[in-house]
Amino acid sequence: MRHGQHIPPDSQPLNWRVLQRLWPILKDHRGRVIAALACLLLAKAAVLAIPFLLKHLVDALDGQLAIDTAPALLLGLVVAYGGARFANVFFGELRDTLFGRVTERAMRRIGLQVFRHVHGLDLDYHLNRQTGGLARDIERGTTGISFLMRFFVFNIAPTLFEIAMVAGILLFNYGPRFSLVVVVAVVTYGLFSIRATEWRTRFVREMNEADSTSNTRAVDSLLNFETVKYFANEEFEARRYDDALAVWEQARRKNRLSLFTLNGGQALIIAVAQTVMIGLAAWQVRAGALTLGDFVLINQFMIQLFMPLGFLGFVYREIRGSMANIENMFRLLALQPAVVDAPGAGALERTNGPVEFREVSFGYGGERPILDRVSFTIAPGQKVAIVGASGAGKSTIVKLLFRFYDPDAGHILVNGQDISQVSQHSLRTQIGIVPQDTVLFNDTLYENVRYGRVEASPDEVAQAIRLAHLDAFIARLPEGHHTLVGERGLKLSGGEKQRVSIARTILKGSPILVFDEATSSLDSKSEQAILASLAELAREHTSLVIAHRLSTVVDADQILVLHRGRVVERGSHAELLAREGRYAGLWRAQRAGERVSAPGA
Repeated sequence: MRHGQHIPPDSQPLNWRVLQRLWPILKDHRGRVIAALACLLLAKAAVLAIPFLLKHLVDALDGQLAIDTAPALLLGLVVAYGGARFANVFFGELRDTLFGRVTERAMRRIGLQVFRHVHGLDLDYHLNRQTGGLARDIERGTTGISFLMRFFVFNIAPTLFEIAMVAGILLFNYGPRFSLVVVVAVVTYGLFSIRATEWRTRFVREMNEADSTSNTRAVDSLLNFETVKYFANEEFEARRYDDALAVWEQARRKNRLSLFTLNGGQALIIAVAQTVMIGLAAWQVRAGALTLGDFVLINQFMIQLFMPLGFLGFVYREIRGSMANIENMFRLLALQPAVVDAPGAGALERTNGPVEFREVSFGYGGERPILDRVSFTIAPGQKVAIVGASGAGKSTIVKLLFRFYDPDAGHILVNGQDISQVSQHSLRTQIGIVPQDTVLFNDTLYENVRYGRVEASPDEVAQAIRLAHLDAFIARLPEGHHTLVGERGLKLSGGEKQRVSIARTILKGSPILVFDEATSSLDSKSEQAILASLAELAREHTSLVIAHRLSTVVDADQILVLHRGRVVERGSHAELLAREGRYAGLWRAQRAGERVSAPGA
């Protein structure tokens, strides 16, 4: 399934494929699973023994038998009853403890699988995702898997086994009438629970969807905190969030009312069955066919039977709800990226070879043509700049080079290798980039720089900081390079964030460097200092520079002028000025703008 497709949640059946994904985890922990199942059997044996111990205890205390019963026997029954109660609880807790590691490992493994899968999806998915809703879907999905594993293995099957055992015991000891009441009650309860749960599952889905929507709204608003403040739209954001919460509240109300209907129906079935059973038992005790101990045994069996049966209804409801939660996560796992490695794709070896675009054409979705038969070559150690008006396709060239998208036509080669035939990971390790919009992690300055090469030594990180002219700024901070930059780097100015990005790229040490408006947020003094450092760095690298400010690329070996997706001019700065073409016009316009803005600077 591609990520452009959407399947309405109400049309989705239960996705039992989740059990196939969990089976390898159960196999890896078969020892713990077997031990947990043994504890389960011991706990159920204790439960089934309790009514018999109560029967013999009551009979031993009834009438003449109480006088004839030896104290040791009476004490033994009391101790056995207490032991059975303790064994039931103890082995149940031990079972949960043993199996807990299995469920935790399952949550960890599935969570990691989803995390890697989302990182493996292409840029188009991430441009359209809703972060808050995505986070909620993953959280609910992994929690639902934990619930499914514990209760499917240790509640549904054991409860059905216990029902069969109780029905058989009543049939063997007290005749078909008692057993028939149990069977009819269980079947009625099961059918009602399944039908009612199926009916109310749509309300669970509506509630989850409303929850994801409201969470997405909150996260999106908080991430854009400064924009909200700039336009004084706090009340507008609050109203939009409240509108989302109102939908969530309504969905919660429907879910709650449907749960009331389900619980009420289940309680009625249980009450009627227990009443009939107790009535039959009381009638037969009065007729002398049963002892008072038999009456207690039957009553105890009914209590023990309908407690797990009621819990079975809860478990089925929760499993149905959990599966509804898991569906979103499985739809996410079913998404296939548009850009994938070719079968048997090898690694792009570290090289300082040329970068070549051959007749590359590209458009977003086939409806927005961006590039039209673009061709150019960047020789080893050469610096090539691409300039042009906004929307000309400059940044698209960078995305294609990183293989965030595949071209509609033409080929992109690095060191003579078509990048579509090498692994994406090996390609991207060979390219360093300083993007126009730098987004930092909510961590320290040091860790944000070290992200360029996480195994780098402190000396290497320090050298990258110096080359990016970031050391003087860090020295002025009270906490130095341990300073936290805030979420998305909000505590730093645009220029400071860009210098961190430059240091990160220097540390990566890739043979191919890409600068996408790399100095656009810097003042003139800082820009000149960093340009000098980048020029020194670029001597040993193949460099592609996307520039709006033409003064930053006058030293480029070749400048390409992009207009409406086509290369309309190419040459050095001096050659292009001499042609008096589009580049010369852009240069004069920028120089005039700089002169006009200078007095107010």
